[in-house]
Amino acid sequence: MAPGTQLREGLERILRGRTGALVVIGESPEVDALCTGGFALDVPFTATGLRELAKMDGAIILDSDVSRIVKAAVHLMPDPSIPTEESGTRHRTADRVARQTGVPVVSVSASMHIIALYLDETRYVLEDAGAVIGRANQAIATLERYRNRLDEVSDALSALEIEDLVTVRDVAAVAQRLEMVRRISGEIDTYVLELGVEGRLLALQLEELIGGVDAERELVVRDYLPSGRRKRPVESVLEALAEIDSSALVELGAVAEAMRIGNDDTLDTPLSPRGYRLLAKVPRLPFSVVDRLIEHFGSLQKLLAASVDDLQAVEGVGDLRARGVREGLSRLAESSILERYV
Repeated sequence: MAPGTQLREGLERILRGRTGALVVIGESPEVDALCTGGFALDVPFTATGLRELAKMDGAIILDSDVSRIVKAAVHLMPDPSIPTEESGTRHRTADRVARQTGVPVVSVSASMHIIALYLDETRYVLEDAGAVIGRANQAIATLERYRNRLDEVSDALSALEIEDLVTVRDVAAVAQRLEMVRRISGEIDTYVLELGVEGRLLALQLEELIGGVDAERELVVRDYLPSGRRKRPVESVLEALAEIDSSALVELGAVAEAMRIGNDDTLDTPLSPRGYRLLAKVPRLPFSVVDRLIEHFGSLQKLLAASVDDLQAVEGVGDLRARGVREGLSRLAESSILERYV
């Protein structure tokens, strides 16, 4: 139903013609049981055909992939006991049919000049592409500011990790910004989907702004997750962060609790990272080797203090890779400290 599709073009033609329409997207025994009268067509779908058929009273039935018009001028008789908050006859029928059959139903209102999509218990009003683009651009500008702030707190955390000065507050601040960026990007994803072909540039901007965010979220959790025996601990923490209410997300204590590293009263408690974040920045270092290095040394500080010979003692780390890790960590440490104090 996004702009650029045949279905959206047909619905907009109906909207401009001010005739209204009721379109069921999907033929099934459940839908057939609600149909009376009308005409069996089974013809290829076209936008102009949909517009012409909408001039008749009754619903139009399409197949599930919107490639054929199955029936037209159909009278739909859903269960009247199904609750609905809609008042107009067409909207009320669309809502009940969608709830009863589980297929998408579109209602085009001639008087209100809107296109509404019903699916199960959800009602979604399609807006003009210009209005969606305006909101999407505002969201992109917000995302840019949040991404810049995320980069700042992430760089600060890296420097603190190297100096072994990390506290619960520092980790929670990074996790908080990562979650904020993820949520805003999810909202923009909806705009991209709704805009269809007109959302291509928006999709490119979004991809550039959120690059590496998902990986960073997982690495932060891996670095500071307390040891435990629960299965899928990283996934469960990421789910807990995603479930934090938007109003509570501004509280670092709530973020710390979701990460299982503290609460409001322990924000200044020191923490020691395992080293996943910094090792991920070392070029050409497989994650399996990262896991073995962290399992062997146990903390970032021990990794930073390890010599080439110490690193070679880890399975899968030869002389060349050991030197690469040693030089990579040294460069990261030097650049992080310089950025923090210069």
